[in-house]
Amino acid sequence: MNIAVQTRKTDAEPFADRRIPKGGDWLSSEELNALTPEELVRRTTALKPLVAAHALECERLRRPVDAVWDAIRQTGVFYHFVPKRYGGLEFDIDSFIDAMLPIAEGCGSTGWVTAFCVEHNWMLAQFPEGLQDETFGGDFPYIIAPGATNPPGVAQPVEGGYRLSGRWKWGTGVMHADWVMVTGMIPGETPSRQLFLALPAGEIDVLDTWHVDGMIGTGSNDIRCDDVFVPEHRVMDMGEMRMGCAPGAKIHAHNPIYRMPMTPFLAITAAIGAVGVARSAVDHYKERIGVRTMLGTTIKQNEKPAAHMRLGEAAAKTETAEMILRAVGRRNVTLTEAAGTGLVSNEDRIALRAQVALAMDLCRDAIRLLVEGAGSSAHMTSSPLQRALRDVNVMASHVVYDFDGATELLGRSLIGLAPNTPVF
Repeated sequence: MNIAVQTRKTDAEPFADRRIPKGGDWLSSEELNALTPEELVRRTTALKPLVAAHALECERLRRPVDAVWDAIRQTGVFYHFVPKRYGGLEFDIDSFIDAMLPIAEGCGSTGWVTAFCVEHNWMLAQFPEGLQDETFGGDFPYIIAPGATNPPGVAQPVEGGYRLSGRWKWGTGVMHADWVMVTGMIPGETPSRQLFLALPAGEIDVLDTWHVDGMIGTGSNDIRCDDVFVPEHRVMDMGEMRMGCAPGAKIHAHNPIYRMPMTPFLAITAAIGAVGVARSAVDHYKERIGVRTMLGTTIKQNEKPAAHMRLGEAAAKTETAEMILRAVGRRNVTLTEAAGTGLVSNEDRIALRAQVALAMDLCRDAIRLLVEGAGSSAHMTSSPLQRALRDVNVMASHVVYDFDGATELLGRSLIGLAPNTPVF
C-alpha cells in the first residue's frame, strides 16, 4: 500500500501506528466514467472473501488491514458522494447501501470504517467552496477522514480563521486518514455554536487509546492537536449541516442529497454495518446448525424446530432492519425535495432518527437470538458469531442509536414538546 507509517511514542502516552496515504493511487477520469452503481456493487461483493479472510487480523491489529484497505480504495467507493463537478460519482443512497453491505458482511469493523469514510466525503461536500476546491479540486479527489465530534475542542478566532486545540474521541477512519474533521467551540460565544473544522492529518496526533471489546478493528483512536491554525474556508457550522443548509447545500443545490439533513443519513451510514454483520450471522448460524449434533443424541440441530424458529426470526428482523434503512434514506431525500428552498422539519428529522435506532435494535436482537442458540463453542474467539455479537453491541452504543433517547425525543415531538437534545 502507498502509505507513510507513523509510529511515535512519548513517555506519557503512546501514539498509534496510523498510516497517512501518500496519494498517487487515484482512479483516472476514464476509470471513473466507466463506473456505474452496479459495477461498484459487483466490485465490493467480489472483495467480501478477502475482507472476511482478514477479519481476525483486523482485530489483532486494531485497525483495518493495509492490503484490504488498499483493495477497497481501488474499487472506487470513496468517490461515491464526491460531487460530479469535481469528477466524483454522485451516486444515490440505495447504491451506497448496496455497495457497503458486502464489506460489512465480511468484517464489521472494516465495513464500519469504510461506510463512514465514504459518507465523510458527503460531509466535505457541505463545507465552503474554498475547501472543496482545495481538496476535491486539488490534490485529493476524495479524502479519508474521521469526523470526530466529542468532546468539542476550543476554536479561538484569529485573523483569517481559528487557532484550534483539543482532544477528540471516536476517530473512526483516522488510521488511514489524509484529513481529519473535528468540532470546536468559540470560548464565550453566546449563543454557542459547534463548528466543524477540517485540517490535514499531518497536523494532528493520533493516540493509541482504542482498547475495546467489540469493533476492535476500527482503530477509532483519540485525535489531538494544540494551537493549530485552521483557515476560515475550512470551517462550517455543524448545526447548519444537521439541518441541511450548510454552504455545500447551496453549492450543490441541484441534487437533494446534498441538501438533506445530516443525522438521518449518519444513522443510516453506521447502521449498514449492523445489517451486514447480522446477515453474516444468519449465514454462519445456518451453516452451524447443519453440522452441530445435539448433546446425547445423533440429531443435527437443523432438525430441531427451535433452531428453525430462531433462524426465521433473526432473518426476518435483519431484513426488516435493511428495509428501514432504505426507506429512511429515500424519505430523507423526498422530504428534502418537498421542502424546496426550506428545511425538513424537526419532527420529521426526529422520526427518521428513531426509525434507524429501531433498525439497529432489530439487528442486535437478531444476532443475540442466533448466538444464544448456537452452543458454547460459538463463543470461541475463532467464531464469527461471537465477534458479531460483540461488534453489534458496540455499534448500538453510538449516541445516534440511544434507543431511550431516540424514543423519548420522538415522544416529546408527538405531544408538541421542544427537543431536549440536538441529536436529530
